[in-house]
Amino acid sequence: MSWLTNFVRPKIRALVGKTDVPDNLWQKCPACDQMLFHRELENNLFVCNHCNHHLRLPALKRLEHLFDDGYYTRIELPEVEIDPLKFRDRKRYVDHLKDAQAKSQQDEAVTVAHGKLGGHDAVIAAFDFSFMGGSMGVAAGQAMIAAARLAKLQEAPLIAVPSSGGARMQEGMFSLVQMPRTILAVDEVREAGLPYVVVLADPTTGGTLASFAMLGDIHIAEPNATIGFTGARVIERTIGEALPEGFQRSEYLLDHGMVDMVVNRHELRGTLIRIIDMLMRRAPSAEVVPLNSGDIEIPTPKTAELEKETEAAVDLAADD
Repeated sequence: MSWLTNFVRPKIRALVGKTDVPDNLWQKCPACDQMLFHRELENNLFVCNHCNHHLRLPALKRLEHLFDDGYYTRIELPEVEIDPLKFRDRKRYVDHLKDAQAKSQQDEAVTVAHGKLGGHDAVIAAFDFSFMGGSMGVAAGQAMIAAARLAKLQEAPLIAVPSSGGARMQEGMFSLVQMPRTILAVDEVREAGLPYVVVLADPTTGGTLASFAMLGDIHIAEPNATIGFTGARVIERTIGEALPEGFQRSEYLLDHGMVDMVVNRHELRGTLIRIIDMLMRRAPSAEVVPLNSGDIEIPTPKTAELEKETEAAVDLAADD
């Protein structure tokens, strides 16, 4: 060992060696391929500032954006059997769940929270696509039921933000049963006379779309979101025809009456506040002034007939 090895070589490596840089500092926009700095992207609500493409927004970031001052309270969801079918593909289903929980820092694909939205009480159930594609299993179904019952308890509107690939295949029939269960949950909210608003985020597909996601009183979609039951390629192979441009995208569904509006993410909070304010307004918008019967004479059928006979007699006398 010499001074060249012990002293000179480390100095040279320090000068020309690569510096370890975290992998998540930059993210490529899937629409325009522009590299986006993670802090700027987060501050812009995960919307590309070059092409306005709406990237998928984590559930917790969405809740922070929608609720007043970013303050909300998450509820503890009911416990469910983790692996009812003891499913295994490349690895065990429980290991898939552990990986998804570590990646998303959440227990399940759905987060339910309540707080204030424009001064109104509101309950929001938000899906996170990073958790196994936002797939709907038993836990997600229980979350939607818990959200509906919390909305009834607080007499608050329920807002669902699905971002899901559909039913969770690892739970088989148990996941498919969640479709009618979530529909019944929505019915409970409606029977209570409370608004149910759905914000369709990218993507909303499969059993999620075929159940609670298309039962809203008002449907709002984010720009260019994929919304459909089956993938476009499957449909093309089935019918043997090319699909229209933009098929299953928010703007196409808006033109064909499937959604009520397409709203930019920066304007979503304000739009929801206006909708809730209108739907939750119990009192009339103006003072009701009772009519004074002495001021306005409302003719009865007999009075109207008498007036016609009088007019006919006057005309007949004039002719004579």
